[in-house]
Amino acid sequence: MAMAYNKKLAERVRAVFELEPNCTEQKMFGGLCFMVGRNMAVGIAGDDLMVRPGPINFEAALSLPHARPMDFTRRPMKGFVYVESEGFATDTALAAWIERGAAYARSIPAK
Repeated sequence: MAMAYNKKLAERVRAVFELEPNCTEQKMFGGLCFMVGRNMAVGIAGDDLMVRPGPINFEAALSLPHARPMDFTRRPMKGFVYVESEGFATDTALAAWIERGAAYARSIPAK
């Protein structure tokens, strides 16, 4: 069963990715994911933002307000965090989270 994702948040994320030439969208993890170079950068599950800061920046991302380990399978996924809506209420905060995920996606080989 597919989880609904916040369509308004999807529009906000699309607006940030407007200038990213290698950005594509894919339904994944029961939500919507935004890929850079076919690597997941961020996604939307319900009202949460899924961000892939990668293993090196994982602890730093977790230390930020409203972030928690992504435990989609009931086990935390290394290198992924969920961010609650309060954590990206402003466009500036949303863009900062998206850049964390996009920077990691750009740093690994495209699939």
